[in-house]
Amino acid sequence: MKYFLLYLLAANVLTFFVYGIDKLKAKRSRWRIPERTLLWFAVAGGSVGALLGIRVWHHKTLHKKFRYGVPAILILQLALAAYLLYLYLK
Repeated sequence: MKYFLLYLLAANVLTFFVYGIDKLKAKRSRWRIPERTLLWFAVAGGSVGALLGIRVWHHKTLHKKFRYGVPAILILQLALAAYLLYLYLK
């Protein structure tokens, strides 16, 4: 359990900074991180970091797949976590 929580912390911190890096690259008209990759960071456990990155960096706020997709990913992850916790405590 300890290692899983460390993984989630690392995934969210990394995702937050990846969104910030992509925003910086967008401002400088540089090579960008593909949207698919940004979404996969959220799916891989970084959904909270992605939401924070969207809000703090004001990045991808107009894209529906980020505006609605990332919160949907978080909700699904929370539902899965609640179900797994229920099974664990049963």
